Amino acid sequence: MRHVDPQSRDDGSAPSDAELVTQVMRGERAAYAALVNRHQALIYRHASGMGLDHDTSLDLVQDAFVKAYMSLAECHDPAHFRAWVFRIGRNLCLDHLKNVRRMSVPMSQLSGIENIPDRDDSAEDIDRTLREALLQLPPVLREAFLLKHDAGYTYDEVAELTNASPSAVKMRVHRAREALRAFLIDQGVSAA
Repeated sequence: MRHVDPQSRDDGSAPSDAELVTQVMRGERAAYAALVNRHQALIYRHASGMGLDHDTSLDLVQDAFVKAYMSLAECHDPAHFRAWVFRIGRNLCLDHLKNVRRMSVPMSQLSGIENIPDRDDSAEDIDRTLREALLQLPPVLREAFLLKHDAGYTYDEVAELTNASPSAVKMRVHRAREALRAFLIDQGVSAA
């Protein structure tokens, strides 16, 4: 039996997700590393875009891939591994956000909050304003917007990932876009 390098085929092209999943199921662990390298940025961007900090986002990415590895036999359509592992990451992210909301403390109950210095870096101001605008959205609108405009999924793909109809996804993305535009205008940022 000939071993296939998970990074490339004889013709130099990269193997498909389905081919890599098949290799992993045969015990070739290096193929799973190729899957992780291929898809980890997508899950990280989603977690980060949902308002989670860098370290928490990294932890959730790792948890998603560990969970996916442990239950790889449940991936019934290896050609759609990307969507399957994304769903695992998305669910971990949503679970984390639910738990954070239960554990959060209102700012009014924190002492010394007024002593935290404001940063005035203009380049960071734009990033902060955009992040704040996204965080103002309800999670369901934020997620639809990020999947469509950050991850680049089609409306049909977003619908499949979020268990919603394509028309519901289009409405969520539209509402998110309008809410973001209104927030940015309120903040004095020109929204074209």
